[in-house]
Amino acid sequence: MARSPGRVASAAPTLADVADLAGVSRQTVSNAVNNPDLLRADTLLRVQEAITSLGYLPNRAARNLRTRASHLIGLRIMPVQEGNANATMDRFVHSLVDTSREAGYHVLLFAGDPDEPLTGYDDLLRSTAVDAFVVTDTYLGNPQATWLQSRRAPFVAFGRPWADPEATHPWVDVDGAAGCDLATSHLLDRGHERVAWIGWRKDSFIGEDRRSGWGRAMRARGLPTTGLASRVEDSVASGRGASAVLLDEARPTAFVCASDTLAMGVLHTLAERGLVAGRDIAVVGFDDSQVAQVVPAGLTSVRQPLEDVAIEIVTALEGLLGHPPTAHAGVLLEPTLTVRGSS
Repeated sequence: MARSPGRVASAAPTLADVADLAGVSRQTVSNAVNNPDLLRADTLLRVQEAITSLGYLPNRAARNLRTRASHLIGLRIMPVQEGNANATMDRFVHSLVDTSREAGYHVLLFAGDPDEPLTGYDDLLRSTAVDAFVVTDTYLGNPQATWLQSRRAPFVAFGRPWADPEATHPWVDVDGAAGCDLATSHLLDRGHERVAWIGWRKDSFIGEDRRSGWGRAMRARGLPTTGLASRVEDSVASGRGASAVLLDEARPTAFVCASDTLAMGVLHTLAERGLVAGRDIAVVGFDDSQVAQVVPAGLTSVRQPLEDVAIEIVTALEGLLGHPPTAHAGVLLEPTLTVRGSS
């Protein structure tokens, strides 16, 4: 790769690059980072100037591949959206904390800004000896994976690399298409033939994946899908509006929704029209949230095996943090269907 005058190549600078620029050994650079009191003042200054010039980031996570000194796993946590029934992340965090503790690790949570997907990662790599990261929100096409790989920081993703199918980092995900196929087949087995779909906008990788499961189940029974689908934002209001239009125009006898949030919107519409879920119109959600468990008669919902997700993620982390490290292939887990009164 060609170099611009006065600049290093776009690849992240390494300890060896610092050693070459400073005219010292790699061990000396390591001492400057970890044990600066072992060096003469002029040598330390020369190494520090080389580090600054190159923009070298001492990779604490990579060092801990050998020492596992911190036993900390970093996880960025996002604020819960208002008006949303999704508590998947809360359940996942608890599962990850429990599973990590059994493996000898602790989970270090740090705040996330929706507009700044890398917030916190750089600070932790520079100032905290985390061993690795668990990355979520991969469905947004966020740049965490590429950024962490460029800094050689170990991580495992909860979610497939939707925007980069050729990515080689370890990941664990739940098969949303299989879950919605399961939900739709459940309704078809109960005699419904006009099963409507309410999902997310077309730019949502997960939404389109879940929608494909609904379509697959309908086609397998030779049933039409034209006019029976709606793509909206993930909110109760959107679910309410979409279901009202579908009831008026397509007259479905059942709904499968991409989330419990959207399903709650459907339940609102049914209540407004004097209809009863499970008796007049069947409704199935996705995520088996606490709301699904407490609404009258209960909401049938696809349940993600988050406890198994946590186990697979910790297993992959242990492989990355082993000596020598071993990389695990992506793991896709099957969800289940929790049947309640709404269907």
